[in-house]
Amino acid sequence: MAVYIQSAAQITIQSPLCDDWFTSPIRREGRYFRSVEPDFKAFIDPMASRRMGRLLKRAIASAMTALEGYEVPLDAIVTGTGLGCIETTEKFLNAMLRDGEQALPPSFFMQSTHNTIGSVIAQRLKCHGYNNTFTHRGTSFDCALQDVLVQFELGDISSALVCANDEMTEAYFQLFDQIGYWKREDVTEDMFRHPATTGSFAGEVSAAFLLGGEPTERTLCRLEGMELLYEPTDERFLRCVEELLRKAGIEKTEVDAVVCGYNADPSNDEVYARRMDLYFPQTTQIYYKHLFGEGFSASAMGYYVAATCLKRGEIPAHIRYREGKSIRPKHILVYNHFQNRDHSVALLSC
Repeated sequence: MAVYIQSAAQITIQSPLCDDWFTSPIRREGRYFRSVEPDFKAFIDPMASRRMGRLLKRAIASAMTALEGYEVPLDAIVTGTGLGCIETTEKFLNAMLRDGEQALPPSFFMQSTHNTIGSVIAQRLKCHGYNNTFTHRGTSFDCALQDVLVQFELGDISSALVCANDEMTEAYFQLFDQIGYWKREDVTEDMFRHPATTGSFAGEVSAAFLLGGEPTERTLCRLEGMELLYEPTDERFLRCVEELLRKAGIEKTEVDAVVCGYNADPSNDEVYARRMDLYFPQTTQIYYKHLFGEGFSASAMGYYVAATCLKRGEIPAHIRYREGKSIRPKHILVYNHFQNRDHSVALLSC
């Protein structure tokens, strides 16, 4: 069954709920950035907004934007999140310590669970169908997307909202800093092309994708298929790519670009560089984490970038990691891995 990405919306460290990053990106140099937030009053009643954490408000705003202008009934909501509403969780735990577990705020507790995000979106949209949340660190969104594709294949749904939501608080930034997740110095764009020290820079992501079984004038691209792989050998990775291309009826030479999750950490980037040199040496490579940062939901922005390039029919210079043939893109592979254990590869076409 054909599955199409009908629309997408993002709230990140770039301009929110728009595609300004495509033509006028905000350049970041540092170690840790919080998302640029829109005016939430357009999406959430101010009284209700006061009881919500930041991530929950971002999730609602991105979901509502992705659904804007679509009158189709929504059959499913699937969310991927590595940490959930971690800021609200911290507030709840701090209240327990401060007040001796007495008179704890119920809102903080309810919003501290990972599946709160998908539940609140479902309540607002009155979507009482399939609702699931995946929390698998750096592959949370990829697992959510694959679950939706399975539901389409089974014929159980004909539309779905797939979301990726993660935030980074100061406390968690410092915790991950101790185990080498982040660079010790301010990250510059040049470090992505010439990584020399371990770590990346932290960003936040709230992204929502509307998927459907029929194309429309606003459709971004077609999602041909995807696979999740655990510690694949080079041979298994190649077989997986070839099978994706075979099912789509295209040759490897017809792949116009590959989106990779380069993040300026040498151990992370070497995996991409080696496999691209082996299997796609002449193909344009696209990177995106220099614009959006690293985090457990960062892989969602790889799909967002690929879908936007296909819809617009071009790949801007500031996201080209390596130049290949200059052509209007029709087929783009999206390849991500988390700590070289969990890998995902997907094919998008226009």
